[in-house]
Amino acid sequence: MALAACGNNPPVPEWQMNAKGSADRAAEAWLSGDSRVEAAEFARARAEVSRTARPDLLARVELLRCAARAAALDFEPCTAFDALASDAAPAEQAYARYLKGAAQAADAPLLPEAHRGLVGATAAPDAALAGIADPMSRLVAAGVLFKRGLATPGTITLAVDTASARGWRRPLLAWLQVQLQRAQAAGAADEVARIQRRIDVVQGKAAL
Repeated sequence: MALAACGNNPPVPEWQMNAKGSADRAAEAWLSGDSRVEAAEFARARAEVSRTARPDLLARVELLRCAARAAALDFEPCTAFDALASDAAPAEQAYARYLKGAAQAADAPLLPEAHRGLVGATAAPDAALAGIADPMSRLVAAGVLFKRGLATPGTITLAVDTASARGWRRPLLAWLQVQLQRAQAAGAADEVARIQRRIDVVQGKAAL
């Protein structure tokens, strides 16, 4: 009976497993600061998805790449997704608007659950942000809040702590730079020195 039950479940297509694995590794490499590995793994993910001749799936892969960049406060236009946007599913189109900081109330039900409560927020909901379990999703949400001008000191601290705990060098440096600029603007010399020491450690400049 067990064998019969297993036989009723079609195997996951090879391209799908390969694409997911490469996309996950590409995101991890980008966040860790390894652009070479990220480019190679992303090219593999694109190649695997291209085997399906489905531009909607390719648009999803491109959007994931843009989300990883938003987590590190890189808000360059998502041109590769934009070129495929007309074939993207409504959920992907809504998520693209969310990453741009332009999501509307009607987009909220289409977004991943972790992000729905942040649409339309007029103040940074740090408690809701802290409640996002997935570290990358939390950083993406923090990045969107920052883009919308809603990031509080608590938002920034949470993003720094999240990136630090994962060893994600790229977003960690980006968020530490935000902390540093705010401390400098406030004239908090001790805080500036503390943050600069952290930046030096990440960049390998710390004194031995």
